[in-house]
Amino acid sequence: MTTTRTAPRQTPSEPVDRFRPLELTKPHLRIGWFRFAFAFMMTIFAAQLVNIQVIQHGKLSIAADNGRLQSSVQPALRGMITDIHGVPLATTVIARNVTVNQTQVKDAHGTAKKLAPLLNLSVSTIEDRITGSKEFNFVAKKITPELAKKVVALNLPGIYLDPTTTRLYPAGSLAASLVGYVGSEGHGLGGLEYSQDKYLAGVDGKQTIERVNGAEIPTTERNSVDAVNGTSVRLTIDRDLQALAERTLGDRIKQSGGDGGDVIVMDPKTGNILAMATYPVFDPNNPSQTDDHAKRNDAVSDAFEPGSTSKVMTIAAVLEEGAADPTTPFTIKSVIKRGGTTFHDHDPHGTIHLTLNGILAKSSNIGAIQASELIGRDKFLSYLDKFGIGHATGLHFPGESPGIINKPGSDAWSDTSFPTYAFGQGISVTALQVASVYATIANDGVRMTPRLIDGYVDPSGNYSASDPSQGVRVISATTAKTVREMLEGVVSKDGTAPAAQIPGYRVAGKTGTANRFSDTTHGYSGYTASFVGFAPAENPSLVIAVMIHNPVNGHFGSTVSAPVFREVMMYALAQQKIPPSTTKPQPFPVTW
Repeated sequence: MTTTRTAPRQTPSEPVDRFRPLELTKPHLRIGWFRFAFAFMMTIFAAQLVNIQVIQHGKLSIAADNGRLQSSVQPALRGMITDIHGVPLATTVIARNVTVNQTQVKDAHGTAKKLAPLLNLSVSTIEDRITGSKEFNFVAKKITPELAKKVVALNLPGIYLDPTTTRLYPAGSLAASLVGYVGSEGHGLGGLEYSQDKYLAGVDGKQTIERVNGAEIPTTERNSVDAVNGTSVRLTIDRDLQALAERTLGDRIKQSGGDGGDVIVMDPKTGNILAMATYPVFDPNNPSQTDDHAKRNDAVSDAFEPGSTSKVMTIAAVLEEGAADPTTPFTIKSVIKRGGTTFHDHDPHGTIHLTLNGILAKSSNIGAIQASELIGRDKFLSYLDKFGIGHATGLHFPGESPGIINKPGSDAWSDTSFPTYAFGQGISVTALQVASVYATIANDGVRMTPRLIDGYVDPSGNYSASDPSQGVRVISATTAKTVREMLEGVVSKDGTAPAAQIPGYRVAGKTGTANRFSDTTHGYSGYTASFVGFAPAENPSLVIAVMIHNPVNGHFGSTVSAPVFREVMMYALAQQKIPPSTTKPQPFPVTW
């Protein structure tokens, strides 16, 4: 019998959980895990610390500093320009620039609305300047410290005030064409502001401060470099005399309907210029509101034909060469022909008999031609050269013209050049050159270089005088004295300028009524009316040159310019405390 065996019954096992968490019920396993995790985290922290403090320390330190540190220029104060007495004609005051960090501005429109009335700008303009991602931008430049305080009081996020300076001309337009003006960057663009910029400018300093969230951290200034202020320039100009000259000139030009003019007051013994007035004028505090012509100093830059004021050089040359004396007789016909051209005097006349003194007193063109021919062309031209015609004066003023004089053999020289030069036509000079010629006569024949700068004052207040000119002899003292005595005849009742007489003083001078050459028409159009003279004639202390261009209500130097000379000279003589004359002139005969 077969026995069947039955397999034992199996109890099903529990399913295996593959995601069952690690059993940490045992203390030593739990502690081991925490130790491992802690060690792992500390390793990461340590590695990052080494990276920050060792590997990237320099880079991160610089970045942090750059985030806090802000550098600003500490502007140097530009040196002053003063008159001879130290009265400021140009000075510098502290100002502020309004700047913005656009990333810190929270409400651009609201900020702009608050700033607009203070800065005199439109809301839209300010909003445009403060909106964006720039960390630096200008909002407004060179506002006053008083206005800056009002901006600070607004406490506007992102708005800052940086130190700067602004140029101020306390006397406004006084001596403006002489002093000049500066541009928006603070450097000279005209006049002495330009030519003396290397002395006036100074050297800016630098200041670095720390800011956090836009606020300055106190006592954190570092790397400060002090500014070196500029040197001040003291001029030979007297402010009061300058003001009188400008006012008198301006009034006369308005009365005569002229285009402009110049007045120069000079000390002939030193070459010092005590006043240099030009018209029209401009305000250097607002130079952009004036056209470029008004900013020019026409007394040194505008070359014109001198006319009869030039005859003094012709007479001096003839006397110096011994070709004639003041009483030498000349027969002056109604006309004279030279180089195919007919010349005549300003006032028509028949044949007259004048002495050399009479030629000067009556301002005869024909007589000047005849007198110059006594010494010949080459000697005559050599004296024009000695007097400085065709050369800059040595003033070293920006834009100074040397004048124009053609030489024999040049394309511009013609058969009529010599005779026209004798009476002041065909050559061109500046007002300063004319003043220099008469100063040479007044200074016993020695030409002094015109001088505008008396000296310099450094930032510590130390004064150093500029070097004076040594002078160059042009004619002898004897010839100069004779010419001065002859020029007194011009101011006498027998001359062309009795309007220049001053009670108590002997006055000498010369009128000029010259045609003006027009670059537009390439011919003569209009006049330059002039008078140049000095006083006291026996020992001149002052030379004054007056030029008025294109007058329409009269055009003679005797009536338009001589009264200006008289008024300015009367004031200058009193101001400079120059005593009246104690001798009487000994006039030479005018006719024979």
